[in-house]
Amino acid sequence: MPIFYTMNNHANPVHYRAVCVDGLDIFYREAGPRTATPILLLHGFPTSSHMFRDLMPLLSGDFYLVAPDYPGFGYSTAPSPDIFRYTFDNVTDVIEHFTEAIGLQRYVLYMQDFGGPIGLRLAERRPDRVAALIIQNANAYDAGITPALRDIVLRIWADPNPETAEALRGFFELAATKRQYLEGSPDPSLVCPDAWEHAQWGLERPGNKDIQFALHANYGSNVDRYDAWHAYFRRYAPPTLVVWGDGDPVFAVEGAEAYRDDLPGAEIHHLDAGHFALETKADEIAGFIRDFLDSKESS
Repeated sequence: MPIFYTMNNHANPVHYRAVCVDGLDIFYREAGPRTATPILLLHGFPTSSHMFRDLMPLLSGDFYLVAPDYPGFGYSTAPSPDIFRYTFDNVTDVIEHFTEAIGLQRYVLYMQDFGGPIGLRLAERRPDRVAALIIQNANAYDAGITPALRDIVLRIWADPNPETAEALRGFFELAATKRQYLEGSPDPSLVCPDAWEHAQWGLERPGNKDIQFALHANYGSNVDRYDAWHAYFRRYAPPTLVVWGDGDPVFAVEGAEAYRDDLPGAEIHHLDAGHFALETKADEIAGFIRDFLDSKESS
C-alpha cells in the first residue's frame, strides 16, 4: 500500500465535526479528500485546532487533513480534573482512540508544542501507523529547553510547592499568552489578535485554568520520555521535516538542530518567526510540506 500520494490542487472546504471518544465529545476540523494522504494535525498550548485555520485550506487540495481539539481545549469536552486525569498519557489515549473512531489507519503527524509529546507517544505506541513526521516548534531534546520552560513548567514536576504553583499559574494569563504569539515575530502587526484572543477565551472558561495547571504539572513526564523517543527515531527512521520559528521564547532553536542527532536525514528549515510560526508563515510552511511529501512519494 503506498504511503504517499497527492491529489490535484483544487482546494476543498473545511468541515467542523465532533465524535464521541471515551465518553467525550472531541471536536475536529477536516478538509480534503479522504482518498489522499492523511495528515493528523496536533496543536499546541494554549490554542486548539484553530491554529491550523490558515494551513488547512492551503493543503486541502493535496491531502486529507484532520485537526482535533484535545480534551479541555477548543470545542472539545472539558471535564474537570476530578473527573478526567489530565496527563499526557491520558490525552494521548483519547487522541489514539479518536484516530480509530474516524478510521485513520496510517498518517503523517504534524506536531506543534503539546502536539509533540502527544504525537510522539502515538508514534512510539504504533510506529506502523506513522508515515512521516512534521515537527514545528515541538521539542524532544534537552537542547531545546529554555530557562523559562525549565524554571516554570519543569520546576513544578521536580518540586511541587505553593511557590512553583504560583509561578505556573501566571503562565495562563493574557500577558503570557500574547508573549507566546508575538515574541520572535519580526513584525508583530502581522499576527492577528484573533489568535491570542481565541486562545485566552479558552483559558478563561470556568475551571479551564485548573485543567491547564494539571496538564502543565505533568509536562516533566515528557522529558522523562526523551530517551525512548530518540530510540524510536533511530529504530524506525521516519521521514522527518522540521520547520522552526527561530524566535520561539518557549523552545530554543537548538532543539530544531538536535533532531539530526537521531534523524540524520531530517529536512530542517529555520523561519524568521516565533512559537506560532503558522500565524505569519503558513504559505511557506505549506510549501515545505508539499515539497517534502511529494519527494517521499516519488522516491
